[in-house]
Amino acid sequence: MSSSHRVAAKPPWRFVALMATLMSFIALTIDAMLPALGQIGQDLVVEHANEVQMVVTAVFLGMGVGMIFFGSLSDSYGRKPAIFGGMSIFIVGCLLSIFSQTMDAMLIGRFLQGIGAAACRVVTLSMIRDRFEGEAMAKVMSFIMILFILVPVLAPSVGQLILWCASWRMIFVFILVLSLVGVIWLVFEEETLVKEKRLPFKLTTIANGIKETCRNKIAVSYTIVSGLVFGALVGYLNSSQQMLQEQYALGDKFAIVFGGIALAIGVSSYANARWVEKYGMVHLCIKALKVLVAATLLFLPVTLIYSGHPPLALLITYFVMSFFCFGLLFGNCNALAVQPLGHIAGVANAVISSLSTLLSVMLGGAIGYAYNGTVIPTVVGFLLLGAVSLIITLRISRRKEAHTQ
Repeated sequence: MSSSHRVAAKPPWRFVALMATLMSFIALTIDAMLPALGQIGQDLVVEHANEVQMVVTAVFLGMGVGMIFFGSLSDSYGRKPAIFGGMSIFIVGCLLSIFSQTMDAMLIGRFLQGIGAAACRVVTLSMIRDRFEGEAMAKVMSFIMILFILVPVLAPSVGQLILWCASWRMIFVFILVLSLVGVIWLVFEEETLVKEKRLPFKLTTIANGIKETCRNKIAVSYTIVSGLVFGALVGYLNSSQQMLQEQYALGDKFAIVFGGIALAIGVSSYANARWVEKYGMVHLCIKALKVLVAATLLFLPVTLIYSGHPPLALLITYFVMSFFCFGLLFGNCNALAVQPLGHIAGVANAVISSLSTLLSVMLGGAIGYAYNGTVIPTVVGFLLLGAVSLIITLRISRRKEAHTQ
């Protein structure tokens, strides 16, 4: 019996738990800070309240830059060295954020955190593919998905709990300690990519991957859709603290409400795993986008009637519906973008993830910066980005149908 079959029979759960922990740093780095954004803005003397949103945006910007390189680095030098490199950058970012006295220093730290977290996001998936296959890999990813659901739900509450006892800087200290635990933990794990399978690192490989991805119309189209949809989410994340904690005066309850809304993505991700084989990725994307656009068209007049301050119960209901749609879209759009580039799937996935993230940063940043004390910019952003995504997806679907006839 081969080693891969032995691994498939009994997955080492210590390794799986480590992978889940490393992959959770992105959500933890973003969501744990949300309750503290108001205090960060005051302490670092931000002139315009919306400028503090860059504390969130800078992480996504760093991720977009980092993801395109770490996959190739891990293929050449091994998985562990790539993660150690990424975590070193992440730790430097944490230290800069902890001791920052200006917003510029904070944003540099957050940007470095995003670059470092990108290594965890990209390389851990490669490590899982190295060690598992078939049903064992499915079980591993199911376990990680549970953590993916729990971290965005619980992270704001963890941040709020720390704020009750200490300053916002201690949230970064908490994240720093967890990252050090992850690094030490990784030291005792074996390298998953043997030297015989490593490839020479070439920037031309990345450049060729970008060229081939950009020449494929289907890949480009779904990359844009992924960026548009993720941009709506980034826009919400940027302004969620101002919107829920300040505008709706939720105070300490913000973490609970935010977590409840985020849970909708986890539920829909679970549902997607069951529905995708039955209905197909394209069909689910179209349905999700239609529901998102229809719900927003119904909710926008209500928002305008209430001058951008609709009842909280209605707002939460709308966000839960929207986030359920997001959960159906994220994985499917990325998979559809990579699908026609299977022969360069590794590089293509890095390129697509990077480009869609960078696009989402620009769009989400614009939506968040447009926040004016009402939910109107967020709702309008959801409508515009959802509608454009639906148009692009329908055009791709009809083009495919025309080619098959």
